[in-house]
Amino acid sequence: MILSFLLFMILFLGGIGMMGIAHELPDFQALVFVGGLLLMCLSLAYMMRAGRSGATRRSDNWSGNATE
Repeated sequence: MILSFLLFMILFLGGIGMMGIAHELPDFQALVFVGGLLLMCLSLAYMMRAGRSGATRRSDNWSGNATE
């Protein structure tokens, strides 16, 4: 769990950093910004998927029945 959190923080803060420096670059501003945005989205998707029970698992719904 600690390693998952560290990976999440590295990806998330790296994405924020990439988006932050994108406006200072003379070339490829859009690519660096989009890359940072994708890193942030990837980190959030990873944490939702790798959580304790996984926030995106089908069996973790309100009724408890996975076939509904």
